[in-house]
Amino acid sequence: MKAARNGELTREIKTVAEDEGVSAEFVRKRVAEGRIIIACNVKRRNVHPIGIGEGLRTKVNANVGTSPDFHNIEVEVEKAKVAVKYGADTVMDLSTAGDLDSIRRAILKAVNVPVGTVPIYQAAIESIKKRGAIVDMTEDDIFNIIEKHAKDGVDFMTLHCGVTKRTVERIARHPRLMGIVSRGGTFIAAWILHNKKENPLYSNYDYLLEIAKEYDFTLSLGDGLRPGSIFDATDWLQMQELLTIGELVERARKACVQSMVEGPGHLPLNQIEANVKLEKSICKGAPFYVLGPIVTEIAPGYDHIVAAIGGAIAGLAGADFICYVTPAEHLGLPMVEDVREGVIAAKIAAHAVDIVKLGDKSLDLEMSKARASLNWKRQLELALDPERAREIYKRVKSKSPGCSMCGDYCAIKILKEALGSKASCI
Repeated sequence: MKAARNGELTREIKTVAEDEGVSAEFVRKRVAEGRIIIACNVKRRNVHPIGIGEGLRTKVNANVGTSPDFHNIEVEVEKAKVAVKYGADTVMDLSTAGDLDSIRRAILKAVNVPVGTVPIYQAAIESIKKRGAIVDMTEDDIFNIIEKHAKDGVDFMTLHCGVTKRTVERIARHPRLMGIVSRGGTFIAAWILHNKKENPLYSNYDYLLEIAKEYDFTLSLGDGLRPGSIFDATDWLQMQELLTIGELVERARKACVQSMVEGPGHLPLNQIEANVKLEKSICKGAPFYVLGPIVTEIAPGYDHIVAAIGGAIAGLAGADFICYVTPAEHLGLPMVEDVREGVIAAKIAAHAVDIVKLGDKSLDLEMSKARASLNWKRQLELALDPERAREIYKRVKSKSPGCSMCGDYCAIKILKEALGSKASCI
């Protein structure tokens, strides 16, 4: 951000501009304003810089990570690789069991996309081991872990700085069906209530900015009070946290630290656009990173589809970054195939947004031409998931030039024959 404000066209700015098909000056100006962030820690040598924000393609994040019930470093590395293979722009390690340092470092080494983490998880887990409880972790415990992640090369970190003592103490006055569903938000809230002190990430925010500036990682200001049910959407707690985050974005910009804002969560369809516009207004155009949103509660096993619906609406309203949701959401730890399906669903949503937002129709035009000419080889090449498309196409072999759905009754085939063999439908 400082380089951008000084008029410098850095390697990272030029790389993002080339990837996005825009001018380097376009990127530089918006990085300087805080409307675009470039996720790229100065310690990472193998990372390809990714731009997130206004005027750029809608990006997709994939979460991986262990749990106390299943922790295997090889599986998590494979998940990360599969996520990138199918189009994830970034990966987040949310591990809560096993050798957390080794898992994080293995993922950072295995992929060349920006990697994010949630440091409060490791701080809490280590506090349980050393002190017996999450609420007994010290401020030094939290900041030492943040700096450790920064030194390892983590490109962006979810930090629940907006969960304040004032807001947490009023939770009982604003009851929710689902309470707090953010793990990190709950850790911080419990710490505040037990210690009767302010959130260290809020009270020591200037120190956090110093660390972020030194390593040039991006603050992903976490929505610790996001709604976990459509019945808790856009309530007092969520809005209070967003107002606080708006102030923190401005302080980050003054310190030349990149920041983006995380958003809900569970929202009914008719509240998504308003939530995005509120964030963009309160946070002065900061990149908006949405989890879904989840738009209905009754689809376990299919929540990747639920989230893609919400993500498409959020992206069209101005959200910049979609966090995927897998079929395992609300049920269990995602495995490799869940990661693949989650990424594909989120990529479909992101691309559908970019058709409208950026006029990005070239691949869709090529696919339409291939369909019009019954060019199956080209159709399978252009598919977002060629392996899946090829598998379905080959299940039942058609005797006609069309697919096995219509066979000789293929509308495209019949019209071509009626127009004459030399006629083209394209």
